[in-house]
Amino acid sequence: MASHGVARTNRSSTEEQKQQELDKIAKYRDLEGQVRSLVADASFTPDLLKLTAKLLRLNPEYYTIWNVRRRCLLTCGLSSKPSPGSSPSKALQSSSQNATTTTSSVASSSSSSTTTTTPPNPASQTTGKSGTTVDDDAAQAGLGDGSGTTDDAGCTEAREKDLDTLRSELGFTVPLLMEFPKCYWIWNYRSWLLQQAIERLQPQVARRIWEEELGLDTKMLSKDRRNFHAWGYRRNVVSHLESPALNGKSMVESEFEFTTKMIRVDLSNFSAWHNRSKLIPRLLDERKADEGARKKFFDDELVLIKEGLNVGPEDQSLWYYHQFLMLDLIEHDARPTITANLNVDERLDYITTDIVDIKDLLEDYDDCKLIYEALIECTLALSTLAKRNPSEEERVDVETWLSKLQELDPMRRGCWDDMRRQLGLSTK
Repeated sequence: MASHGVARTNRSSTEEQKQQELDKIAKYRDLEGQVRSLVADASFTPDLLKLTAKLLRLNPEYYTIWNVRRRCLLTCGLSSKPSPGSSPSKALQSSSQNATTTTSSVASSSSSSTTTTTPPNPASQTTGKSGTTVDDDAAQAGLGDGSGTTDDAGCTEAREKDLDTLRSELGFTVPLLMEFPKCYWIWNYRSWLLQQAIERLQPQVARRIWEEELGLDTKMLSKDRRNFHAWGYRRNVVSHLESPALNGKSMVESEFEFTTKMIRVDLSNFSAWHNRSKLIPRLLDERKADEGARKKFFDDELVLIKEGLNVGPEDQSLWYYHQFLMLDLIEHDARPTITANLNVDERLDYITTDIVDIKDLLEDYDDCKLIYEALIECTLALSTLAKRNPSEEERVDVETWLSKLQELDPMRRGCWDDMRRQLGLSTK
């Protein structure tokens, strides 16, 4: 049996290998125990920071330890005050008493990446054994409440120290990110470090750090073009680089070109197509595109996606972007649109031409269910846009395509039968 192209085999271990695994687990548990003990005593010292580094190299999925590392930095690592107007860093919950880890992943020196789309927010305020909150710890470390504005020698020295600390922390996570590129907690920790740069450093210095981060993200996407973690992170980095806090300006043109580059390399890059669709409304607004420019832009996008479909009509990511363009014609009143000034007849002409082009694909790919689904959607869109019921010819075509879909995808028979009933067709 194979999974993702990798054959599964039964692995047997010798007694020596089993003992080595047990030794690794014992060392890991001992290290974890040391960290828990220091956290329980609210001893957020450089020694604890070193221990968290060892533990995270073994198991970067242990999100509680990332929170402990934040607390160490707030207590003994970062010394400058947050800039005026920025919100002081919130305390971070250790939750060490209830955290659990998977020792088997440690034994193999790897951990599986999470697949949820939104990680929990690790930031929350807690009270240690000493009765002080983490905000109190931060105040004791000289972070204050962000009210200091004097840029004297002491403040400059503190900022330089913080710059070194932040760069060191970012450097610490790079090898982990390369080995575990889909670990939420590494990306999340880097985001927190970058936010600290905004709060504690001069804007021009902080901006350089954020620009370097964009470069790292580009490198990560060159290694794995469809890493949706990196794509989501990129949108966050770009939004900050565009913000007034970093003296930013719009990057929509360069980011749009980046999606074009990534699509040219790999047509199956769903994240690049998605990012492109989100950039287009802003792009056209900032270009102050008139009716002619918008129509040309839409035509160019149609050509681009149809070129891709001619090469790989079985690629679902291409059909998603094709659907995005068709919905721009159909649902133009309910969304930011490229084709705002087209009249109904022009929209119908676009869809009719598109149906003809899709039918041409059937000559070489008559067993691709995505083509039939697109034909049904576009055909029904004609009647919706014209505010009429489907014609008899359209009903016959749809029934034929539904029969083919039922043959190609029998597991979704209920879906096809529902569609038949909605159109008043007999179920099979």
